[in-house]
Amino acid sequence: MIVWVNGAFDSGKSTLVDELRSRWPEALLYDPEMVGYVLREIVEVPTGDFQDLRLWRRLVADLAAGLVHEYQRPVLVPMTLVNPGYVGEIFGALKDAGIEVHHFFLNVSPEVLVKRIDGRSFTPGDPDKDERVRQWCKDRIEPCTAAADTLPSDTVFLDGELTPGELADSVLACASPSPNG
Repeated sequence: MIVWVNGAFDSGKSTLVDELRSRWPEALLYDPEMVGYVLREIVEVPTGDFQDLRLWRRLVADLAAGLVHEYQRPVLVPMTLVNPGYVGEIFGALKDAGIEVHHFFLNVSPEVLVKRIDGRSFTPGDPDKDERVRQWCKDRIEPCTAAADTLPSDTVFLDGELTPGELADSVLACASPSPNG
């Protein structure tokens, strides 16, 4: 099974997955952003967003399915994925591979997202780049929050302003894992 934690930048995806890992140690952590970083070293990303690369989407789905099939363990995926076509492409490939996907979306108000983004350092030691990254994240708040209406009907929406523990309780209750084996 895959537990995909979705939401805008700084909605708490990685924090929630960290909390899940502490409670569900057999789960594997898979960050598709790493696939994007590798591709960015090899090929040009004309739009600046590696999710626009068809190869990224195919590799993300193939690697996720491979992790589930090869290791027979649940896989936790913290990744913003809001383009309806891309969601359909990746989740469709996972379904075709026989993988159960539990999809969670962290709802956080735009005001809280801006505050979180402004309070974070993305590239310590490079204030100019840090500000560019902050602006990039802020520019994606509206598309991310608007995309909530286009996500698959089985998406579980969570209040991203709850504590990581409360969110993990909700995810574990929905995903019905067996944390003790």
